[in-house]
Amino acid sequence: MSDNVQLKTPKKGYRLLSGKSWMVFKEGLWHNNPIFGMMLGLCSTLAVTNLMSNALVMSLSVTIVLIVNSIIISSLRNFIPDRIRMIAYMLIISTLVIAIDMVLKIFLPDISKALGAYVALIITNCIIMGRAEAYASNNSIGISSVDALGVGLGYTFSLMIIATFRELVGFGSLFGYQVLPEPLSPMKIFSIPPGAFFTLGVFILIINTIRGHKEDDA
Repeated sequence: MSDNVQLKTPKKGYRLLSGKSWMVFKEGLWHNNPIFGMMLGLCSTLAVTNLMSNALVMSLSVTIVLIVNSIIISSLRNFIPDRIRMIAYMLIISTLVIAIDMVLKIFLPDISKALGAYVALIITNCIIMGRAEAYASNNSIGISSVDALGVGLGYTFSLMIIATFRELVGFGSLFGYQVLPEPLSPMKIFSIPPGAFFTLGVFILIINTIRGHKEDDA
Protein backbone atom coordinates (compact mmCIF):
# COMPACT_ATOMS: atom_id res chain seq x y z
CA MET A 1 0.00 0.00 0.00
CA SER A 2 2.85 2.34 0.83
CA ASP A 3 4.24 1.77 -2.66
CA ASN A 4 1.16 3.44 -4.16
CA VAL A 5 1.44 6.57 -2.06
CA GLN A 6 2.74 9.52 -4.08
CA LEU A 7 4.32 12.52 -2.45
CA LYS A 8 3.00 15.89 -3.53
CA THR A 9 5.70 18.16 -4.89
CA PRO A 10 5.45 21.95 -5.05
CA LYS A 11 4.43 23.39 -8.37
CA LYS A 12 6.97 25.29 -10.43
CA GLY A 13 7.40 28.77 -9.03
CA TYR A 14 6.21 27.70 -5.56
CA ARG A 15 6.91 30.25 -2.82
CA LEU A 16 6.61 30.10 0.93
CA LEU A 17 4.79 33.47 0.88
CA SER A 18 1.59 34.28 -0.99
CA GLY A 19 1.53 36.66 -3.95
CA LYS A 20 0.89 39.87 -2.01
CA SER A 21 3.19 38.89 0.86
CA TRP A 22 5.97 37.99 -1.57
CA MET A 23 5.68 41.36 -3.33
CA VAL A 24 5.79 43.21 -0.01
CA PHE A 25 8.79 41.15 1.13
CA LYS A 26 10.65 41.70 -2.14
CA GLU A 27 9.99 45.45 -2.05
CA GLY A 28 11.72 45.82 1.31
CA LEU A 29 14.52 43.42 0.51
CA TRP A 30 15.45 44.72 -2.94
CA HIS A 31 13.42 47.42 -4.69
CA ASN A 32 13.11 49.71 -1.66
CA ASN A 33 16.24 48.52 0.12
CA PRO A 34 16.67 50.86 3.11
CA ILE A 35 20.36 51.56 2.38
CA PHE A 36 20.81 51.19 -1.37
CA GLY A 37 17.29 52.30 -2.29
CA MET A 38 15.84 54.71 0.28
CA MET A 39 19.23 55.90 1.63
CA LEU A 40 18.11 55.60 5.27
CA GLY A 41 20.18 54.67 8.31
CA LEU A 42 23.42 55.78 6.66
CA CYS A 43 25.10 57.02 9.87
CA SER A 44 25.09 53.59 11.50
CA THR A 45 25.99 52.00 8.16
CA LEU A 46 29.16 54.06 7.91
CA ALA A 47 30.03 53.61 11.58
CA VAL A 48 29.63 49.86 12.19
CA THR A 49 30.65 48.27 8.90
CA ASN A 50 34.39 48.25 9.60
CA LEU A 51 34.00 44.73 11.05
CA MET A 52 31.57 41.99 10.04
CA SER A 53 30.78 41.02 13.64
CA ASN A 54 29.73 44.58 14.48
CA ALA A 55 27.64 44.84 11.31
CA LEU A 56 25.91 41.50 11.97
CA VAL A 57 24.94 42.35 15.54
CA MET A 58 23.75 45.82 14.54
CA SER A 59 21.69 44.57 11.60
CA LEU A 60 20.08 41.77 13.63
CA SER A 61 19.25 44.25 16.40
CA VAL A 62 17.56 46.59 13.93
CA THR A 63 15.70 43.69 12.30
CA ILE A 64 14.37 42.42 15.64
CA VAL A 65 13.23 45.91 16.65
CA LEU A 66 11.62 46.38 13.23
CA ILE A 67 9.61 43.15 13.38
CA VAL A 68 8.48 43.41 17.01
CA ASN A 69 7.69 47.12 16.64
CA SER A 70 5.60 46.48 13.52
CA ILE A 71 3.65 43.69 15.24
CA ILE A 72 2.89 45.86 18.29
CA ILE A 73 1.93 48.96 16.31
CA SER A 74 -0.19 47.00 13.85
CA SER A 75 -2.05 45.29 16.69
CA LEU A 76 -2.66 48.64 18.44
CA ARG A 77 -3.30 50.74 15.33
CA ASN A 78 -7.02 51.12 16.07
CA PHE A 79 -6.41 52.16 19.69
CA ILE A 80 -3.65 54.78 19.33
CA PRO A 81 -5.09 58.28 18.78
CA ASP A 82 -3.69 60.05 15.73
CA ARG A 83 -2.60 63.13 17.65
CA ILE A 84 -0.22 61.15 19.90
CA ARG A 85 0.74 58.34 17.54
CA MET A 86 4.33 59.55 17.00
CA ILE A 87 4.91 59.75 20.76
CA ALA A 88 3.45 56.27 21.18
CA TYR A 89 5.68 54.91 18.40
CA MET A 90 8.75 56.47 20.00
CA LEU A 91 7.92 54.97 23.41
CA ILE A 92 7.49 51.50 21.92
CA ILE A 93 10.71 51.76 19.90
CA SER A 94 12.64 53.13 22.90
CA THR A 95 11.51 50.23 25.10
CA LEU A 96 12.56 47.66 22.50
CA VAL A 97 15.95 49.30 21.91
CA ILE A 98 16.68 49.53 25.64
CA ALA A 99 15.90 45.81 25.96
CA ILE A 100 18.20 44.98 23.02
CA ASP A 101 20.96 47.15 24.48
CA MET A 102 20.73 45.39 27.86
CA VAL A 103 20.86 41.95 26.21
CA LEU A 104 23.97 42.93 24.23
CA LYS A 105 25.71 44.29 27.33
CA ILE A 106 25.04 41.04 29.18
CA PHE A 107 25.82 38.47 26.49
CA LEU A 108 28.09 40.35 24.03
CA PRO A 109 29.87 42.99 26.11
CA ASP A 110 32.82 43.45 23.72
CA ILE A 111 30.63 44.03 20.68
CA SER A 112 28.29 46.23 22.74
CA LYS A 113 31.26 48.38 23.73
CA ALA A 114 32.48 48.54 20.11
CA LEU A 115 29.06 49.63 18.87
CA GLY A 116 28.84 52.24 21.59
CA ALA A 117 26.04 54.78 21.25
CA TYR A 118 24.93 53.46 17.86
CA VAL A 119 22.74 50.80 19.48
CA ALA A 120 20.89 53.46 21.47
CA LEU A 121 20.58 55.54 18.30
CA ILE A 122 18.43 52.80 16.76
CA ILE A 123 15.64 54.74 18.48
CA THR A 124 16.09 57.57 15.99
CA ASN A 125 16.63 55.31 13.00
CA CYS A 126 14.39 56.57 10.19
CA ILE A 127 13.88 53.03 8.89
CA ILE A 128 11.99 51.91 12.00
CA MET A 129 9.87 55.03 12.41
CA GLY A 130 9.22 55.10 8.67
CA ARG A 131 7.88 51.53 8.52
CA ALA A 132 5.77 52.15 11.62
CA GLU A 133 4.15 55.27 10.19
CA ALA A 134 3.91 54.23 6.54
CA TYR A 135 3.03 50.56 6.86
CA ALA A 136 2.40 48.99 10.27
CA SER A 137 -0.12 51.66 11.30
CA ASN A 138 -2.21 50.97 8.19
CA ASN A 139 -1.99 47.21 7.70
CA SER A 140 -2.67 43.88 9.41
CA ILE A 141 -0.20 42.17 11.72
CA GLY A 142 0.72 39.48 9.17
CA ILE A 143 1.54 41.72 6.24
CA SER A 144 3.24 44.27 8.53
CA SER A 145 5.49 41.50 9.85
CA VAL A 146 6.40 40.46 6.30
CA ASP A 147 7.19 44.08 5.42
CA ALA A 148 9.39 44.46 8.50
CA LEU A 149 11.18 41.17 7.77
CA GLY A 150 11.89 42.22 4.19
CA VAL A 151 13.19 45.63 5.20
CA GLY A 152 15.23 44.12 8.04
CA LEU A 153 16.85 41.53 5.79
CA GLY A 154 17.48 44.23 3.21
CA TYR A 155 19.25 46.27 5.87
CA THR A 156 21.21 43.19 6.98
CA PHE A 157 22.22 42.40 3.38
CA SER A 158 23.43 45.97 2.86
CA LEU A 159 25.47 46.15 6.05
CA MET A 160 27.03 42.71 5.60
CA ILE A 161 28.09 43.21 1.99
CA ILE A 162 29.74 46.54 2.88
CA ALA A 163 31.33 45.12 6.04
CA THR A 164 32.66 42.06 4.17
CA PHE A 165 34.48 44.26 1.68
CA ARG A 166 35.77 46.73 4.28
CA GLU A 167 37.07 44.12 6.71
CA LEU A 168 38.63 41.99 3.99
CA VAL A 169 40.38 44.87 2.25
CA GLY A 170 40.98 47.04 5.31
CA PHE A 171 42.10 44.37 7.80
CA GLY A 172 42.69 41.28 5.67
CA SER A 173 40.24 39.28 7.78
CA LEU A 174 36.67 37.99 7.88
CA PHE A 175 34.90 37.84 11.25
CA GLY A 176 38.29 38.43 12.85
CA TYR A 177 40.02 35.49 11.14
CA GLN A 178 42.98 36.43 8.96
CA VAL A 179 42.40 35.30 5.38
CA LEU A 180 44.79 37.39 3.30
CA PRO A 181 48.28 35.90 2.95
CA GLU A 182 51.21 37.70 4.58
CA PRO A 183 52.67 39.29 1.39
CA LEU A 184 49.41 41.21 0.82
CA SER A 185 49.10 44.31 2.97
CA PRO A 186 45.58 45.50 3.93
CA MET A 187 44.50 48.92 2.66
CA LYS A 188 43.90 50.70 5.95
CA ILE A 189 41.92 53.49 4.33
CA PHE A 190 38.92 51.14 4.10
CA SER A 191 38.90 50.68 7.87
CA ILE A 192 38.33 54.41 8.50
CA PRO A 193 35.45 56.79 7.60
CA PRO A 194 36.75 57.92 4.17
CA GLY A 195 36.90 54.28 3.09
CA ALA A 196 33.35 53.76 4.39
CA PHE A 197 32.05 56.65 2.26
CA PHE A 198 33.84 55.34 -0.83
CA THR A 199 32.64 51.75 -0.31
CA LEU A 200 29.05 52.83 0.28
CA GLY A 201 29.07 54.97 -2.86
CA VAL A 202 30.48 52.17 -5.01
CA PHE A 203 27.94 49.62 -3.79
CA ILE A 204 25.05 52.06 -4.27
CA LEU A 205 26.23 52.53 -7.86
CA ILE A 206 26.57 48.77 -8.44
CA ILE A 207 23.20 47.83 -6.89
CA ASN A 208 21.29 50.56 -8.70
CA THR A 209 22.95 49.64 -12.00
CA ILE A 210 21.89 46.00 -11.54
CA ARG A 211 18.38 47.13 -10.56
CA GLY A 212 18.18 49.37 -13.63
CA HIS A 213 19.22 46.58 -16.00
CA LYS A 214 16.62 44.20 -14.52
CA GLU A 215 13.88 46.81 -14.93
CA ASP A 216 14.90 47.38 -18.55
CA ASP A 217 14.80 43.64 -19.25
CA ALA A 218 11.37 43.38 -17.66
